Amino acid sequence: DGGLAAFPTETVYGLGGDALNAQAAKKIYAAKGRPSDNPLIVHIAKLEDLARIAQVELPGENTPDGQNRTEPDPAGESSGHALGAQVRRLADAFWPGPLTMILPKRECVPSATTGGLDTVAVRMPSHPAALALIESAGGFIAAPSANTSGRPSPTTAMHVKEDLDGRIDVIIDGGEVGIGLESTIVDLTGDVPTILRPGYISQEMLEEVLGEAQMDRGLLSDDPAFRPKAPGMKYRHYAPKAQMFIVEGTPGAVRRKIDELAGQDAKAGKKVGILASDESEAEYHYGIIRSVGSRSDEITIAMHLYALLREFDALGVECIYSEAFHTPQMGQAIMNRLIKAAGHRIIDAGA
Repeated sequence: DGGLAAFPTETVYGLGGDALNAQAAKKIYAAKGRPSDNPLIVHIAKLEDLARIAQVELPGENTPDGQNRTEPDPAGESSGHALGAQVRRLADAFWPGPLTMILPKRECVPSATTGGLDTVAVRMPSHPAALALIESAGGFIAAPSANTSGRPSPTTAMHVKEDLDGRIDVIIDGGEVGIGLESTIVDLTGDVPTILRPGYISQEMLEEVLGEAQMDRGLLSDDPAFRPKAPGMKYRHYAPKAQMFIVEGTPGAVRRKIDELAGQDAKAGKKVGILASDESEAEYHYGIIRSVGSRSDEITIAMHLYALLREFDALGVECIYSEAFHTPQMGQAIMNRLIKAAGHRIIDAGA
């Protein structure tokens, strides 16, 4: 009926509406306070539904009745088939799971869902509650994260309630999510598959399947004229209410710098928060110190990040200093979220 439902996925909680209903998409933007040029991700539950909303021909499958096939390119090879081969390889490797693909859209997907773009972002989540909801609702749910725009994404149903209580119709409580950071987004509409948002699926994992993949240069753009092709690219995202800084450098220098800065702020009467690791939290002496987990456990860091930023908000913290977390697989994703949350405020602690 065009209503909104928040639901769990393996990444974060999503705020879902009928992806093929322009009015539902507008309700999502309104509930979140989200800019309408920030595209929504369409969630599906079955691979065979992909060709109904995206112009892609999967190997061994026909396009839906009534849809035109992609015309062959000048070299004689169907661009639709070439794209379909990439999509099939990625789907076999990572779906259901935390990967979103950007593809040419079909006319049935309203521009309100895609932020006015001629592409559509699609993913198939692995959470059983998400899959059940998608199938029950007709197969296509547009869903950004279920939070007020710009705030840390929700990893529990209570986080959703904090932000959206009274603005949406229902919250499905599936407990704490498993990953804690939004899906990797890869754009397949160009010559080289391009990562527009890093996530659990790393660049190296994509390269193993596709042969090549690159990071988009717009990931760190602060240009006000920049038009995002995917969620999280243009606006300040994942942000606590406090002013936040990321401190880079060697481990010892980072700890000394954070302790120094936190001490100065504490003496000035500010309420300070420190985002540390299990390995370092005992070395800080000022403010409210929270560990995101061990540096040897990337999933724990990802799972705890947003919840701790929300906890700092609840505690009235005015300034947050965070260590950098350049971990092997998810380091790009974790640092992307931290840098966005900090508004690109990075302090170099040196050696």
